[in-house]
Amino acid sequence: MRRFDKSFTQQEPLPEEAIEAAVEVMRSGRLHRYNLADGEKGETALFEKAFAEQLGVPYALACASGGYSLQLALRACGIEQGDAVLCNAFTLSPVPGSIHAAGGRAVLVDILDDTTVDPMDLAEAARETEARFFLLSHMRGHIGDMEAIMAVCETHGITLIEDCAHTMGAAYAGRPSGTFGKAGCFSTQTYKHLNSGEGGVLTTGDPEVMRRAVMLSGSYMLFDRHLAAPDPESYGDVRLMTPNMSGRMDNLRAAVLRPQLAELQRRKRRWNALYHRLETRLEGLHPVRLIRRHEKEEFVGSSLQFLLPTLSHDQIARFVSGCEARGIPLKWYGKPLPEDYTSRYDSWGYLGTNRPLPNADRLLATLCDLRLPLTFDNEDCDFIAQLMSDAMEQATDKTNTP
Repeated sequence: MRRFDKSFTQQEPLPEEAIEAAVEVMRSGRLHRYNLADGEKGETALFEKAFAEQLGVPYALACASGGYSLQLALRACGIEQGDAVLCNAFTLSPVPGSIHAAGGRAVLVDILDDTTVDPMDLAEAARETEARFFLLSHMRGHIGDMEAIMAVCETHGITLIEDCAHTMGAAYAGRPSGTFGKAGCFSTQTYKHLNSGEGGVLTTGDPEVMRRAVMLSGSYMLFDRHLAAPDPESYGDVRLMTPNMSGRMDNLRAAVLRPQLAELQRRKRRWNALYHRLETRLEGLHPVRLIRRHEKEEFVGSSLQFLLPTLSHDQIARFVSGCEARGIPLKWYGKPLPEDYTSRYDSWGYLGTNRPLPNADRLLATLCDLRLPLTFDNEDCDFIAQLMSDAMEQATDKTNTP
């Protein structure tokens, strides 16, 4: 049996400039973001400034993780204990986890056939719960109908917070992902668009939200050492009334991120070239159904999703096993028990009783996901598609059916 030998989780080496910057920080010994020499701005503050400028927003705060940035955004936007927070039924576990950690109660919203949130069900959930917050996950890099979503939020007085872990560098109708809501939350975990191992960024145009976020993140009284935050003189009582929930990014991680940020647009073009190559090869593979994207969406294709709606559970299981035997680890959301990262709402038992989600149930039963690291090339995409075709032929061969 032919087999693909490259790793789907192997990232590119860090740029030499990032390595040199990290070494310089280590030689200084000043890894903590507020441990600075006289006149030194610090890698974390410089990264925040560069990130805010690239996104086109006034404020950015580097955090310990993307999940922490979600918790921070909810708290800075005013969540109270027991508040209902709407979120996609199809998302990653840190999203409802952040709602729970911030004291909220996650209320799931159904999805459309393109896996993005259903604006009609969003409106229905808003009426049912009178929720004040919607934590919108652009799951696996798919951006939904933002005009319809924003209209629902405005009608019901809902504060929108965007989870942009999979959409750094993406846009909708020319507007960058992360700039629609009160706050945008990004991840720099290894498998995201920038790699610091772990990390996150919170962005906003609201000075009060950023003042609270800076204090919550653990600035002590050192908020004057930020370059993408409100004027230090504006903190007033916020500095005395906001708890410290330490979750800062350190200078070492920021040092490896800043050179990568300058490469984001070039990486985006490379990811999309791989995405389109594999998408083209899979279009003719029956019964694969690719996820169609909104015409106004400008995406970053670091992973590819597809559905197998006409296959039985057993056939999908054979196909996934056949792909794995050929060195292609597919994430199938229809498996009865969670594996690796969890994205099925029924594996988050702490949520308790939730709303009916018929479309999510139907789609997740046959939805598959494939990473596309930048260590791949066009020939790799061609070979992967051929091996998937071989696995599909074997899985759907009636002579193999018990």
